[in-house]
Amino acid sequence: MQIFIILGLPLLLAPLGYLIARQKIIGVVNAIGYALVLLASILLLKERVLSGEGRSFLGFIYLDGLSAFFILVISVVALASSLYSIGYIKKDMEAGVVSGRKAKLYYLFFNLFCFSMFFVPAVNNLGLMWVAIEMTTLISAFLVGFYNTKGSVEAAWKYIIICSAGIILALLGTILFSSAFSISGLSRSLNWSDMASVAHILDKNILKIAFIFILVGYGTKAGLAPMHTWLPDAHSQAPAPISALLSGVLLETALYAILRFGIIVIKGVGFAYFGNLMLLLGLVSLVISSAFILVQKDLKRLLAYSSIEHMGIIAIGFGLGTPLAVCGALLHVFNHALAKSLMFFGAGDIVSAYKKHNMNAIRGVVKALPFAGIMLLLGVFALGGLPPFCIFISEMMIIIAAFANGSYLTAALMLLFLAVIFGAFIYHFGKMLFGNLPKGMLPPGEPLSSKLAFLFLFFPILTLGIGLLFIKKDLLWIAQGLFQL
Repeated sequence: MQIFIILGLPLLLAPLGYLIARQKIIGVVNAIGYALVLLASILLLKERVLSGEGRSFLGFIYLDGLSAFFILVISVVALASSLYSIGYIKKDMEAGVVSGRKAKLYYLFFNLFCFSMFFVPAVNNLGLMWVAIEMTTLISAFLVGFYNTKGSVEAAWKYIIICSAGIILALLGTILFSSAFSISGLSRSLNWSDMASVAHILDKNILKIAFIFILVGYGTKAGLAPMHTWLPDAHSQAPAPISALLSGVLLETALYAILRFGIIVIKGVGFAYFGNLMLLLGLVSLVISSAFILVQKDLKRLLAYSSIEHMGIIAIGFGLGTPLAVCGALLHVFNHALAKSLMFFGAGDIVSAYKKHNMNAIRGVVKALPFAGIMLLLGVFALGGLPPFCIFISEMMIIIAAFANGSYLTAALMLLFLAVIFGAFIYHFGKMLFGNLPKGMLPPGEPLSSKLAFLFLFFPILTLGIGLLFIKKDLLWIAQGLFQL
């Protein structure tokens, strides 16, 4: 079964670094392993979408279209990050930043981190899902503090403390959901499939209170404002491949948890309660992120605040709730994962070459790093939602759905803040990408593995933006099935 490949390979790869002497071989084997995971996830999604129903395994694994979709997103970014890690870790070792022993630790935690993220959408039991999300925090904290500098250690502790506080609230919400199930005369269960099937008879007041805890708790991990305060520090201090995983898929695994509980609430209470809360947090995230993006000086923190923006856009899509909006939100989950990972890879190359994060001190990136510089320039246009890139399609779907639904204020605010943020990105990256190199700086080499990672992400960013125009009806049908509309 595909799910056993998806969960099993990261666990097999985790101790591999201690069995293979050469770091480069470890990286290549790692990348091959995640290529197999990606293939398995594609087959899993195809199977679940065609069947149109969920399937249980071993009593605690439950796979439907929604879980298979999120597994696919994780596998794409995991493969790209494993490719990029080959050259990235090699450069760190050559520069004396990390030792061979520490490089082995990196791959150990990298694989355990990926396993924990795959486990989140694979489980049926909501208690186990909570454990899996907490496991992602504990494992990734070691990677946030990987360089063991004062800033990275502080960021790791801040990450643990804030996300753990949030996860406690999510635990309380999970307990309340279980209580609503048990006091309705049903046997005690934490399985999502059991709760969803009888959501219409559960106590509405308990569901409403419980979902507030879930939204604040898992919303903290998802980077929704105003619970986002850990995110800029963690993303800016982590190694670039880990920043891509944190931004591209870790945030979205927490969003997946919110959606799972949200489906129960929609069936038990009605859509309006879920939708209004998601719209509120989505708009707040847009407002706060745009303000910080305008004044930001740190490159990786800039991209971190952009992640808050895009999580807000996704929340707005699900908050609108129409088939077109949900389709746009699901597409945006995938599109943001690709584009943001590409941008963090570019930021990793810049920091490695210039030895600094301050954007005011970085000039001539296109001359210093021709390939990464061009990819970053195209990534800015893609992340800003310009055609023909794929984010343009998903953002337009959400905005059109808002207008069609009569949510004119939401649509207008989205257009306003997206324009502000795009202008800020053009300003910040325009100064960095062009101009003359700093005196005495020699252009560093760009590893083949890094170039492959860029191309692997950029190809679907471009082609999906064009191809999606011709299959929009099929997408609406698939989106309705994934989100159980």
